[in-house]
Amino acid sequence: MLSHLLIKNYALIEHLELKPDAHFNIVTGETGAGKSIMLGAIGLLLGNRADTKTLYNESEKCIIEGTFDMAGFYIKNIFEEEELDFESSCIVRREISPSGKSRAFINDTPVTLETLRKISSQLMDIHSQHDSILLGSNEYQLRIVDTYAQCHDKLVEYQEKYRTYKKLQDAYQQLQIEADQNKKEFDFNNFQLEELVKAKLDPNEQELLEQELNILEHAEEVKLRLKTVYEYLNNSEQSVLSVLQSTVSSLNPIASYSPDYQQYKDRIQSCLLELKDVSRDIESEEDNIELDGQKIIEIQERLNLLYKLQQKHAVKSNGELLEIQAILEEKVSKVLNLSENLSAAKERVNKAFEAATKVAESLSKARQKVLPEIEKRVIGLLIELGMPNALLKIQHQSIALNSEGIDQINFLFSANKGVTPRQLKDVASGGEFSRLMLAIKYVLGDKRSLPTIIFDEIDTGISGEVAIKVGKMMREMAQSIQVIAITHLHQIAGRGSSHFFVYKDNSSTKTVSRIKQLSQDERIIEIAKMIGGEHPSESAIHSAIEMLGITH
Repeated sequence: MLSHLLIKNYALIEHLELKPDAHFNIVTGETGAGKSIMLGAIGLLLGNRADTKTLYNESEKCIIEGTFDMAGFYIKNIFEEEELDFESSCIVRREISPSGKSRAFINDTPVTLETLRKISSQLMDIHSQHDSILLGSNEYQLRIVDTYAQCHDKLVEYQEKYRTYKKLQDAYQQLQIEADQNKKEFDFNNFQLEELVKAKLDPNEQELLEQELNILEHAEEVKLRLKTVYEYLNNSEQSVLSVLQSTVSSLNPIASYSPDYQQYKDRIQSCLLELKDVSRDIESEEDNIELDGQKIIEIQERLNLLYKLQQKHAVKSNGELLEIQAILEEKVSKVLNLSENLSAAKERVNKAFEAATKVAESLSKARQKVLPEIEKRVIGLLIELGMPNALLKIQHQSIALNSEGIDQINFLFSANKGVTPRQLKDVASGGEFSRLMLAIKYVLGDKRSLPTIIFDEIDTGISGEVAIKVGKMMREMAQSIQVIAITHLHQIAGRGSSHFFVYKDNSSTKTVSRIKQLSQDERIIEIAKMIGGEHPSESAIHSAIEMLGITH
């Protein structure tokens, strides 16, 4: 319910605050005093378009703020869908800057107008005699049926299962898209993969092959030079090894004379041993080198294959080719396993669909069960409200699974005898529509917490006994939901639990619209004026006292 309303710098309103009570709030005032302006400001909280022409002071921003007590409301799931924190108290704010920029906030979090409408429509319902949009909506009509049938828990359960189904279905469709794309590329990817697998790549192979080829291509020169080195070391008359051996022999007799001499001898002896090892290795290496033209051809062919593959895939090493091979293996494997993956995904979708459908069917039965009862109760109330020939028919049609279930609800209405009921937007006049809305809200009043409802002069075209019944119904409704009624009829105003009076203040240079909550004595005078005119008689005052149930 609306616990506090703040309007600043809007049209004729400089600063206005309203704290309605939880039950039946009456708003009265002279024509043009600002009641419609207040409703226009509230409309901004519902997401209506903003206009800088409505600024009271064009150099300051306009602020409309409503504080709502949401205890007992079942809209937490909407906050979760919009990724907003849900609290028992909700502050909805709209700001319009002098430049015309409009901003919306919910609990100080900036939101889009779409999100604002989605949430605020659950908190407040403005109904005027010409407003047929809300009740004419099939979505809203379905919400009426759900409220009456008290299907909230089942609807939440269904919507959770439906979201799971849609999520799995989206995943399945994405998998199909990927599968179709991968199928198109499969032959090409598979060919490239087979080519790389057949090459039996090794990350270190290229470097070793290039080194081996370099040796084989210069084998004659290498063999000759290794042999020459070996001869220098070993076989010539004055070989390096024989000279070093003689050097060691020369130092041997004097080695004991000084540690330095011993060191020289040991170092040369170490060199001698190392060179003997080198000599043997060179001899072995020279023996192993062969002039093998066929081997050269084989290595060249292998390297040419590696170079060709690297050029084809725009890389420079076998390691990079192996990375490409791994990627191709994954793509090809995904396609090869495609049938199995799609089958498993489809099975998950089917199971989720069956689970959602089962709950949807149960929800549908609960909805259909209450339709005759709603029709009967609403028609009965319309007869009391002066519409003896009114007929309401709630049409039900089963449809494909959607976020609300498998039901389409359509309210068909006729106010006149012998006229076939048709869609509300086609048949109901303003006054008839208002009474129909009142009757529907009345039958929902004891079912669950509903949005604050504001009736804007729905008393147009009624009087006497019907007006008394309207006032009585509103008061009874207000025991369950918060009602704010803008009215010109004393029969309705006298039923309110709180009474607010809108008036123009001309005390300064610019007219300002103001509102005040009336005391008991002020209420007596205001209602007496509504009965007997600007200067009410004693009998009008006594009637007002009697209407308000005041005892002295």
